[in-house]
Amino acid sequence: MQKETEIKLRASRETLDALRDHPALKKRNKSGWELRELFNQYYDTPTRELARARVALRMRRDGEQFIQTLKTRGQSVAGLSERNEWDWDLEKNKLDLKKLDDQCWPAALADLDKKQLKPIFSTDFTRQRAEIAWGRGKTKVVIEAALDLGKVIAGKQEEEICELELELRQGEPAALLELALELAADLALMPCDISKAERGYRLFDPASYSIQPDTQKLLAETPLDGAFAALAWALLGSSQRLAEQYRFNGHWRLLEDWLRQLVDLRALLGSLGQAVPRATTRELRAALDALIADWLPRIEQGRDDEAVRQQMPDAFREELANTRWGQFSLGTSRWLLAKAWTEARNERANRLGGAAVGKWLQRTLAEEAQAMPLQRAQQLPEVLADQLPRLQRMLVWLRPARGVLDLPEVDRLYGELAKLEELLAAPEAEDRLDALAAQAHTVLTLKPWKALLK
Repeated sequence: MQKETEIKLRASRETLDALRDHPALKKRNKSGWELRELFNQYYDTPTRELARARVALRMRRDGEQFIQTLKTRGQSVAGLSERNEWDWDLEKNKLDLKKLDDQCWPAALADLDKKQLKPIFSTDFTRQRAEIAWGRGKTKVVIEAALDLGKVIAGKQEEEICELELELRQGEPAALLELALELAADLALMPCDISKAERGYRLFDPASYSIQPDTQKLLAETPLDGAFAALAWALLGSSQRLAEQYRFNGHWRLLEDWLRQLVDLRALLGSLGQAVPRATTRELRAALDALIADWLPRIEQGRDDEAVRQQMPDAFREELANTRWGQFSLGTSRWLLAKAWTEARNERANRLGGAAVGKWLQRTLAEEAQAMPLQRAQQLPEVLADQLPRLQRMLVWLRPARGVLDLPEVDRLYGELAKLEELLAAPEAEDRLDALAAQAHTVLTLKPWKALLK
């Protein structure tokens, strides 16, 4: 078994051609580009039991060579993935079921009759491959760069494969992101958190591609730094998967949800005070502000205008054809991987970063609640006009972490604050102020809100 660490970057055909001669690859290319044709057949049961267990089984023909491969899903965020992988060289193009023993076969599939495994889809593509190597400090980095162009074929359906894969052979995962960022500064590259196998399954069933990445369960005693990182990775990963799925099928709700992840990430960055110093988030906040400023008006307009909604898939493709989205996604991944917010913190901020998230969150929500003028808003709802950022900071934590709080009826607190946020974010309407006043009263009467104000 080996652990595969790689990053996938979706590209256009023009970008794929330009990558061969990009200085970041050209000056470090130790092998030259090798061209291969790869024919890959994926197997599963008729009821897709391997897919449900997050396993991919593949037979690859590479020239005269046959390679049977088993892959597990592993961890995958923002295009950067780690998977366990087993490879077996075979003499003929036929699965060797004896290789799929307890050493590699998932326990969840222990009772599966492997004779049910049948071909379900194929991925056939040409691959231009090169060894990219350089010195990074005192260590050597070796990365296999692969330019893949071809198709995923499932029955009568197909989807183009056009991507750059960077696979780490030697060195630290941060080197993958550093190289990807060098390339993304000049070329439109979209971190793509979807494997070729997932694309095949998606052709059968678009809903099979999970929008939500795996998330770490937060406990009351989880350190604040760890909780912040888990939430930020989850939001970034979800934004990537939503971008990929919206690019694929153009469903309006996906675009709305994509923007929600960006708004939440922006709120998260501003919610931790000294634990995440503003100087360390300046570039990320500027990038998020620019994306939100461009896309929020379009989405607000599209909610009431079908013609605008129909135009948005093309507008989103234009976004992806520029370098902005790739640079933001990769830059945020590198920032999170390096835990850059912890650099140059003072001792007090370091102690705050190590505090238990349960106690910190309860105290922080209490401070935010006391600063929100809900009492006045019952008679003068206009005073809530500037409270949207505060609500977003509260909700970005309540949404995933309300289970760590020692509060009664915390789910209702989240729901009523979400309604208040929706009213504040909505366009002006004749009865909006009355609705805001009524919702302010509702929140004030909640047991958890009263507990926060004590």
